[in-house]
Amino acid sequence: MPSRPSTPSRRPSGALEAEVLAVLWAHDTPLTPGDVQGELGDTLAYTTVMTTLTRLHNKGLANRSNARRGYAYTPAFDEAELAASRMKTLLDGGGDRAAVLARFVGSLTPDDEKTLSGLLRRRRR
Repeated sequence: MPSRPSTPSRRPSGALEAEVLAVLWAHDTPLTPGDVQGELGDTLAYTTVMTTLTRLHNKGLANRSNARRGYAYTPAFDEAELAASRMKTLLDGGGDRAAVLARFVGSLTPDDEKTLSGLLRRRRR
């Protein structure tokens, strides 16, 4: 049986957006689509990177400003803010908040439990 030509593997849903955000987080200055493409490697088309940045902007995850003849992008949130926002969205979408929180706390490592306890104590003060 003749072998089929291999097709390029696709990234999981949201993986490219996560990679682009990681590039933005790694820099203190706004980046153009060309800058981001250079950081990600030459395997991605410029238009793919530009589309991904536009989608991140439309979702409120990236800010953009005029730069030369296009835009330059910065992250709208740092990594911790984005993770916390996603966790809150998931918590708000669940049915029984106490059950969701109990399962979450039950999945924490002892070090994470200690950190969480300390954060809760500080918040109460």
